[in-house]
Amino acid sequence: FPSHDTGVRVSFYPSGCSLNCTGCFNKVAQNFNYGTMYTDSTKEEILLYCSDEHISGLSILGGHALEKGNFQCIYDLCVEFKSRFPKKNIYLWTGLTLSQVKSHRYFSSILDVIDVLVDGKYDESKSSSDLYLRGSTNQNILFKTKDF
Repeated sequence: FPSHDTGVRVSFYPSGCSLNCTGCFNKVAQNFNYGTMYTDSTKEEILLYCSDEHISGLSILGGHALEKGNFQCIYDLCVEFKSRFPKKNIYLWTGLTLSQVKSHRYFSSILDVIDVLVDGKYDESKSSSDLYLRGSTNQNILFKTKDF
């Protein structure tokens, strides 16, 4: 993966995660009421940050973007991002596996608009500080053009 340059990115952390992974790097964001309420104004602010010519793309971490209550906002943000910035990319982290995402009647649509999916629930027993873009060895970095 060293040849794949992630560049300078805007990161978005939606609140809420029911996976409750032990050792989560962002435990506070598991709370569905954490942070500021997401609105159309929030979406526009994120897209404004992404419009800078030095920004390579958008990273969506968490909490969990593929929580039922988060999904529609995340999907809409991704669609609008791709409409405005077709040459920029979207990375999305999820505790679900690629097969779980593909088999879900709503979540599978996110694969049409993202470029990189980091999948798999964080497993503290398989963690390592030297992993690229992931926290544990059971997680996968999947590229749209190659893996999904």
